[in-house]
Amino acid sequence: MRPVNCSMMGFAVVVGAVIARSSAPLNTSATNLAYGFVTAFVLTAGSMAVNDYYDREIDATNEPNRPIPSGLVKPKEALVIALILALVGFAASYATGPRSLLVAVISWVLFTTYTTVGKRSGLPGNFLVSICVAIPFIYGSIVRTDVVTMNVLFFVSMVFLSNTGREITKGIADIEGDLKQNVKTLAVRFGSGPASVAASLFNVSATLLSPLPVLLGVVSLWYVPFVSVTDVGLWASSIWLLENHSRENARRVKKLVLVWFLVGLLAFLVGALR
Repeated sequence: MRPVNCSMMGFAVVVGAVIARSSAPLNTSATNLAYGFVTAFVLTAGSMAVNDYYDREIDATNEPNRPIPSGLVKPKEALVIALILALVGFAASYATGPRSLLVAVISWVLFTTYTTVGKRSGLPGNFLVSICVAIPFIYGSIVRTDVVTMNVLFFVSMVFLSNTGREITKGIADIEGDLKQNVKTLAVRFGSGPASVAASLFNVSATLLSPLPVLLGVVSLWYVPFVSVTDVGLWASSIWLLENHSRENARRVKKLVLVWFLVGLLAFLVGALR
């Protein structure tokens, strides 16, 4: 189930709800946010079980101690566990309304699509990962306000772009293993140089969106200093990657981009303050 990963997705729902500013008070927030957390947690857990099922042959070599290759769990049992977890997630999402259920179903489809066919597709797989990273924040906004608020929309757009840049960078770092497994990343198909250009373009495009929330008045000025750090960090990381697109440097850059992502998250959190 990977409980740490599941908890992070549940926390992202709570953050999305906090970021979503609305004139209306929180809708019995403790209950709704609890349902939202449970939904994200168990759907992520179910997707992890599906992932283990489809990767069982690879894991037999690379990760023999995982539940299926070790014999602790049978392959069919993993699918049953995934189905039960999905049903629990759908029930929890329905408790906060039909729109939440719709988003939960879409999320599950995206998770399983990536797990089953998206991993080896290269750029489409990168897009799927970025959507999966962004969607818990959307879900949190819907749990709180029944809509996706403007500041959450800007945030997830920046998340999608910067995370896609990070996924492409990961492809540069993992190029040798991906070649063996026929994973068609941009780095495998075109080389690390063009892939570094593509990653940098996605990172920089995220920074170009950052002034819009202030200009449109959907965040407070507290947002500005934190997002400025994110922007400078993404530009610096992109330049560093363009200058040196070796596997070792790509590993360092992908870790740095995660730091800038977290600072950007903080920017939107403090930007929700008045």
